[in-house]
Amino acid sequence: MKSPEIPANEKERLDALRESGLLEPGASPAFDRLTRLAKRVFQVPLAMVNLIDEHTLIVKSADGNAPETVPRNISFCGHTILSEVPLVVGDMLRDDRFADNPLVAGEPGVRFYAGFPLRLRDGASVGSLCLIDYQPREFSAADLAVLSDLGALAEDEFAAVSAATTDDLTGLFNRRGFNQFVQFTLSSARRRAEPLTLGWIDLDHFKSINDLYGHEEGDKALKAMASLMRASFREADLLVRFGGDEFAVLFADTDEQGGWIAMHYLSGQVESYNARRLHPWALAFSWGVSEFDHQGNDVQQWLKCADEKMYAMKQQRRLER
Repeated sequence: MKSPEIPANEKERLDALRESGLLEPGASPAFDRLTRLAKRVFQVPLAMVNLIDEHTLIVKSADGNAPETVPRNISFCGHTILSEVPLVVGDMLRDDRFADNPLVAGEPGVRFYAGFPLRLRDGASVGSLCLIDYQPREFSAADLAVLSDLGALAEDEFAAVSAATTDDLTGLFNRRGFNQFVQFTLSSARRRAEPLTLGWIDLDHFKSINDLYGHEEGDKALKAMASLMRASFREADLLVRFGGDEFAVLFADTDEQGGWIAMHYLSGQVESYNARRLHPWALAFSWGVSEFDHQGNDVQQWLKCADEKMYAMKQQRRLER
């Protein structure tokens, strides 16, 4: 088996993927429509839109029986992103690169693969639209043209997701929105010699809400948290949902002590909300605050510091239970 090579621009490729917003969890109706259409047009048992992260193939959308993730080193799409043209293998058992691949030699016994490399607007190849069959098959020039047309539609949707700076569910800024605005905010704070503090928030027991009451209730919890953040903080503060159950707030013209006071105020608002017993679940969160060091920090160090303080609080609460 030949594992896919690592592209020469891997760091830049991964940075572009993580900034794109495509890795955010949640439903992907536009991609679901594409995979349904691809499966029907080509009459294959499985069609997927996949993303290639550092170590993993992540299934963004699938029509058919697909795993949530596949190790990158055995993925077919890991090969697809290395070229500007589609990868088509009519019979995997007759191709030295894939004949002894565990997905071919073992379960599920893949025999046919066609993958179209999907790129972001900056040219970074981050995933694929692919077709899977468990029988060998031919793939004509006309088939290739249709796959390319569907791939272009998928890339258009990639661009739309990447252009969005707000989270659809909560209306807060998303990770991309944060990345776009943070440098401007830092530059402005440095020019005015003003402090800037980051608050990092992680909901406690959020998985239990989804498991016990369903994802609809989980969405209600996320929206409730976003609403409480809006009510608790100033309009000048930048509110962000980073994805999943992680939130952040950039406190403008605020030192770390001021951020600490503001987070305690949010804690009180959450307690008051829970006391109203509007839902079968209660909100809880752990948090950390970190003031930006204009002389030494970079953004990633700043994020890491706030995240570590949040994690320390979460661990302490677990020990106290």
